[in-house]
Amino acid sequence: MKLLNVKTARFSEIIARAGEPEVYTLWQKPSADRHFQSLLKNARVMTIRPTDTGTEFGEVGFHQAKGASYLVFPKPLKRFADKRIVGIKWELVKT
Repeated sequence: MKLLNVKTARFSEIIARAGEPEVYTLWQKPSADRHFQSLLKNARVMTIRPTDTGTEFGEVGFHQAKGASYLVFPKPLKRFADKRIVGIKWELVKT
């Protein structure tokens, strides 16, 4: 059995490089939300997904899933696009 080599990045490292994120609430379909589409195009959206074990992880971009939350960052997240974001600290998110 071959194990997948998943690269990870710490949430605190991303905040240090891309700024303090805000939670983004989708009030309409993502395709109809022009502001959200602009954020996506500029790689400033992160999806936070829950796991079966009760932990969470993030992925750069929009990944629609049950129970997912979406964060918007002041700077682009392109350098983290292929990584799994671990160590989510909600106290570091703007409210």
